[in-house]
Amino acid sequence: MEETLTVQPARLHELIQDKLIQAGLKETHADTVAEHLVFADACGIHSHGAVRVDYYAERIAKGGVTLDPQITFERTGASTGIVHGDNGVGQYVALRALEYAIDQAKESGAAIVGVKRISHCGALSYYVKRAAEENLIAISMCQSDPMVVPFGGSENYFGTNPIAFAAPRENGAPVVFDMATTVQAWGKILDARSKNQDIPDTWAVDANGRPTTNPHEVNGLLPMAGPKGFGLMMMVDVLSGMLLGLPFGKNVSSMYSDLTEKRNLGQLFILIDPKRFTDLPSFKHSIETMIEELHDIAPATGFNQVYYPGETNQVKYDKYMTEGIPVAKQVLDYLESDTIHFDQYGKTGSFATK
Repeated sequence: MEETLTVQPARLHELIQDKLIQAGLKETHADTVAEHLVFADACGIHSHGAVRVDYYAERIAKGGVTLDPQITFERTGASTGIVHGDNGVGQYVALRALEYAIDQAKESGAAIVGVKRISHCGALSYYVKRAAEENLIAISMCQSDPMVVPFGGSENYFGTNPIAFAAPRENGAPVVFDMATTVQAWGKILDARSKNQDIPDTWAVDANGRPTTNPHEVNGLLPMAGPKGFGLMMMVDVLSGMLLGLPFGKNVSSMYSDLTEKRNLGQLFILIDPKRFTDLPSFKHSIETMIEELHDIAPATGFNQVYYPGETNQVKYDKYMTEGIPVAKQVLDYLESDTIHFDQYGKTGSFATK
């Protein structure tokens, strides 16, 4: 099993930002990506944290990300709009889109903002949490490349197509729930590879369509809850891809096959101002009461407590941001190196960045 080291958040941010700048990303954009990846690692979502830097750096260096994107906002109605991302680095474009959506929701009571032509945007929980900190209810979803075997099928068609939700509460951090529509996200496979760990045989299948525990043999992921997850991933593709006139299903660009090409992905934000429907303090108190009632439920055998969905990520965040974030030694060695290497994704070779 790969050794894990503890890194202070500020140091991890610095290492990630420096590596992305070395690859060619603008400092302000690299800073945004680094903040996002540190957030993911601090939440225990290591599949969307520092393990992604190797891939991002390679795509940036090879021209698969627009380094100086011309980001524009097209307002299409009182509560609707489209952000044209010009295939800039995903986290930066998505954050700009979220800012437009927040302003629109506060003005109109709700906002539905699509993001066209964006690269991989990372963990959706980052965005919905920020919206909930502005006293808004937030939903976000995005496309990903075809790596999921549909229920009853033997070939990949949809992506992991995640969905995230957040709501403000009376006390403490917002309630945040973020999930892939697969049993596990592809980043979990990358995380297992980086740590040389086996995966459960319910996560994925190999090239022959058979369940596998070897993360290096994964050819396709499995939808969560069979046909239900299959239906959800179709819904996400319709709302974040087809709705924006973008490629969908098996036509969505691959994350790893050609890193010189732009991704042209889609993302959707749906924000609601609860003040337009109910009294805000009462709403936030109701969320708090729900949490307390869940905590008061007697735990089942083998459990210490009932947590609300996503709560364990917040518990880890509070702990890791204070005590330091666990990072796989292999990932940390890469971040501290002077090269951008690209063998993690089935490629070979490296080139110096200093």
